[in-house]
Amino acid sequence: TSANIGMGLAMRGNSVVLIDTDTGLRNLDLLLGLENRILYDLVDVTEGRVPYRKALVAHKKYEKLLLLPTSQIRDKSAINPAQLMVLCDELRKNYDYVIIDCPAGIEQGFKTAIAAADMAIVVTMPEIAAVRDADKIIGELLRSEKNDIRLIVNRIRPSMVDQGEMMNMEEIQKHLELKCIGQIPDEQSVITAANIGEPVILNQDSYAGKAYANIVGRICGEEIPFLVVPKDGLLKRLKKAFGF
Repeated sequence: TSANIGMGLAMRGNSVVLIDTDTGLRNLDLLLGLENRILYDLVDVTEGRVPYRKALVAHKKYEKLLLLPTSQIRDKSAINPAQLMVLCDELRKNYDYVIIDCPAGIEQGFKTAIAAADMAIVVTMPEIAAVRDADKIIGELLRSEKNDIRLIVNRIRPSMVDQGEMMNMEEIQKHLELKCIGQIPDEQSVITAANIGEPVILNQDSYAGKAYANIVGRICGEEIPFLVVPKDGLLKRLKKAFGF
């Protein structure tokens, strides 16, 4: 989600810095196809070995999208909230958007990542366990005085929702009570895009790619209706009927 939102904002001409704070388990470099371009990382910056500009890695196609990767060999205690806040204050002066990709869980890495955030986006799935985890995350954000919180629901399967085998948006909203800015269908295109290092938002032939583009539009203040995604069975019948 972070990679796709960052890419979408850059495609609109914005300067964007993506910060991977999942120290020890970074992956944004892979999702953006930048794994072979990394020389320095977030820990190098916060410990003062290099200025942040030296650690930023520009995307090959959209140069306004810049990645600040984190370390693969250190742990999450290597960066503290105060260090990240100082860094983000500097980045705000020079870039339109700073996106902090937060590690999973509610441990130290999470607390560090949210410290500098003006807005939080909680990403969950339409499963009861994931929604309960999201509710816990929302509580932690509110306790940290992060009050601008939005919701994205990922990996939705319309046919399962229709059959009552997956939570629908009404049920999710009842549990979480957040403004939803995105509903992403579960598509093979997302996995393919991740494996080749190209965010699915670049593939506007996919519903997931269109859904991410719409999320970016909503972040930019546009009123965009949610996509109506065909149920799996209907989509298969249409493909068979039209030979694609």
